Amino acid sequence: MEINWLTKLLLSHLLADFVLQPSKWVTDKNDKHYRSGYLYLHTFIAAALAWVFMGWAYWKTAMIIFITHTLIDIWKSYRRPEIKYFLIDQLLHLLVIVLCWYFNFFDLNTIISKWNYITASNHLWITGTAFVFVAWPSAILIGQLTKKWRNKLPDADALGDAGKWIGIIERILILIFILHGQYQAIGLLIAAKSILRFGETGRQEIKTEYLLIGTLISISIAVFTGLLVVYLTAV
Repeated sequence: MEINWLTKLLLSHLLADFVLQPSKWVTDKNDKHYRSGYLYLHTFIAAALAWVFMGWAYWKTAMIIFITHTLIDIWKSYRRPEIKYFLIDQLLHLLVIVLCWYFNFFDLNTIISKWNYITASNHLWITGTAFVFVAWPSAILIGQLTKKWRNKLPDADALGDAGKWIGIIERILILIFILHGQYQAIGLLIAAKSILRFGETGRQEIKTEYLLIGTLISISIAVFTGLLVVYLTAV
């Protein structure tokens, strides 16, 4: 029941923010801010969908969503159209949804009990540590190991920054595949990346070496980390 209720709230938010909100509404909100009529129409739709999905008994939750959604959208309308403000906006909406979920279905003792379960779970801590490692520390390590090749490239900064994020996503996906025993998917991922990154003709040899070495190191780190997690969590 609790997860079903949370899913309905998330669905109502996704529909209101991304499906039922035309671009002209967003433009009007950014131009007129709190004076925009589309702002209040949009937040009313968000609250109404949540109310319909949850049930008529939850009208107080729908009112909270209407008020907070309006305030958050007003705040965002004064911000520049940058990814960080989009993420903050969505995180604030998600926080409201989680708090509404909490106050309707949980109490402090329940939260403490669940937190104690989390802190006692070796599997969760080992897996969480592995995901953090393959994301950011591994990116720094790979950057240091491939530095001498990157420094010889004319577009080193742009290439290195793009490669960093590609590598992070790649290692996270490989780790997920290993934890779920989907080793064939790793082969497909590597093949797809090889076609995209190494199919270019007329590329400098040093650039090819840089990309190849970085890819091999990245894949190796992800694979060994995943196998280590599987071993440790099976003990």
